[in-house]
Amino acid sequence: MIFIDGSNMYHSVKAFFKRTDIDLGRFSKKLVERRRLVRIYYYNAIVGKAEEPERFKDQQKFFDSVAAIPYMELRLGRLVYTSAWPNSPPYEKGVDVQLATDMLTHAFKNNYDAAILVAGDNDFVGALQAIKDNGKNVEVALFGQERSSRALREVADRIISLDGRFMRGCWKSNPEQASFKRPRTPRTVSG
Repeated sequence: MIFIDGSNMYHSVKAFFKRTDIDLGRFSKKLVERRRLVRIYYYNAIVGKAEEPERFKDQQKFFDSVAAIPYMELRLGRLVYTSAWPNSPPYEKGVDVQLATDMLTHAFKNNYDAAILVAGDNDFVGALQAIKDNGKNVEVALFGQERSSRALREVADRIISLDGRFMRGCWKSNPEQASFKRPRTPRTVSG
């Protein structure tokens, strides 16, 4: 089973690869390799419709495309906008807890042999250790050494480095091919 922290993935892909047009279906198939894909859980927070109407609309299109991927489950928290908005960014609520809860619940129900976590947050270390203590394998897919948790690396049974080599073939468009066609603006993923 794959568990993806969508916000972490979006910001990491944007920082490392300067693009956001990841094909989550191809990416997930590459993560599981030759194993059976049980399910993919994708977690994110919904942008405020009143606060950011254009971003909300783009995000809904993206969520529709995610929900259309076979074996994909979309799990959504919310963004909390404080009185300091728009000078202070909103923060996520309910996303990390839902992700950790789902990983633990499915482990205890014996729904998978290996959990693959795509996230870089130390907050998942305790959940991953509990999953290992329940006899399951834990893999963590991380973008780079400097942006990822050392504690996650230590608790994982296996680290999957999401570098340029791994990401080859995981994009919706190929920049080299795009240069032979009329120029177009790459589609961005809201997250």
